[in-house]
Amino acid sequence: MKRITIIIAAGLLCLGMTTAYAQDESDALSMAELLSLIEQGQARDSQIARQREAEFAQAKNRQQSLLNQSRANRTREENISESLESRFEDNQQKIITASQALDERLGALKELFGVLQTVSGDTQGVFSTSLTNIQYPDRGEFLVALGSKMAGASSLASIADIERLWGMIQKEIIESGRVVRFSNIVTKADGQQEEMDVIRIGSYNVINENGYLKYNSSEGTLTELARQPESRYTGTTSDLMNADSGTVTFGLDVTRGTILGLLVESPTIKDRIEQGGIVGYCIIALGIVGLLIAIWRWFGLTGDSRRVAAQLKRDTASTDNPLGRVLAAYESNSSADTETIELKLSEAALKEMPGLTKGLLFIKVVSAVAPLMGLLGTVTGMIKTFQVITLYGAGDPKMMAGGISQALMTTVLGLVVAIPMVLLHTAVSGQSRKIINILQSQSAGLVAQHSERNG
Repeated sequence: MKRITIIIAAGLLCLGMTTAYAQDESDALSMAELLSLIEQGQARDSQIARQREAEFAQAKNRQQSLLNQSRANRTREENISESLESRFEDNQQKIITASQALDERLGALKELFGVLQTVSGDTQGVFSTSLTNIQYPDRGEFLVALGSKMAGASSLASIADIERLWGMIQKEIIESGRVVRFSNIVTKADGQQEEMDVIRIGSYNVINENGYLKYNSSEGTLTELARQPESRYTGTTSDLMNADSGTVTFGLDVTRGTILGLLVESPTIKDRIEQGGIVGYCIIALGIVGLLIAIWRWFGLTGDSRRVAAQLKRDTASTDNPLGRVLAAYESNSSADTETIELKLSEAALKEMPGLTKGLLFIKVVSAVAPLMGLLGTVTGMIKTFQVITLYGAGDPKMMAGGISQALMTTVLGLVVAIPMVLLHTAVSGQSRKIINILQSQSAGLVAQHSERNG
């Protein structure tokens, strides 16, 4: 009541002050209107407070009801837990008793089934990677089911299951020693799939008309190799594909793909030449040019030697050979003195020298330059290797293999070109010197004969 009085007094005071300052305003509130507004607000606040008190009382009653309900649920769940624990202990005891009874009944068969489970697992692993699985892909399902049965111990393997497992192992042994032709889907090197005839050689290799095939055990597919081994191996596959009976020589990979993979990865002659780079190609081109010139000069000097030998047997001079042309020079100057004859014969022999020694200097230069170019390739290859080591370190040998391969291959190519060029130069220059010696000896003989006749 005091609060209301104070509020009213404050309101009256404010109203009086407002009236004093705003007597001229037409919309000012009167004392009665202000008192009415205050009474309405007080009534409204009282109603809201009573409503909130009622809601709080209801929530309190509801919370007590929920608490009682939760306590009842907890008590019920505790009773269920105690019942389940008791049942679990009873079941545990029953399982122990049943296991003991099972062990007593199995006796020695328990060891047998353990061995059977081990053999089943090992056989499944062998079959999954065996080439015979291409023709018999459904064997794994039975082995998986048998292994699961033995591991679960829910049921025992029957005599039929044991006999079937033995029969599958026996069939695998037999098939591993047979050469069988059959049709199968093959994935070619270009990615296309085609059904074609293939031949399985035991459990070692599978081939078709294009060469060896690769078996993907995870997918059960056959794929042609991206690159076949050398022709001496693929030739045996063609012989086997075309053979109907009898004995055929075949390149068998007893490691079931390991050696074949190494043969495929080993670089061919073309790959080795490409490892030499630009320097290697220059050495080969130089060697080919030198070889052609050496062959050309060999046949030319051989023909000249043959014609010179025929000229030695004739009495008349023939201008189709170097010796005949020298003799013709003597016959045309036979009336001259000895010194003139000697000079004329020397001049005729010197005219034949360029034709007899033509190309020999180039062959000699090739035999000397080829090793130097090989050394150049060696140096550039080692520079490349050291650059790789500087950038990436020496931890990965494959990254350094390119430079080392170029260094070694250019040296090899230089020696391969130089050694035959030295031998060819020796042979060709020998033919040339043989003809030159004949010309010199015949010229000296003619001069001596002319000097004796005129002496």
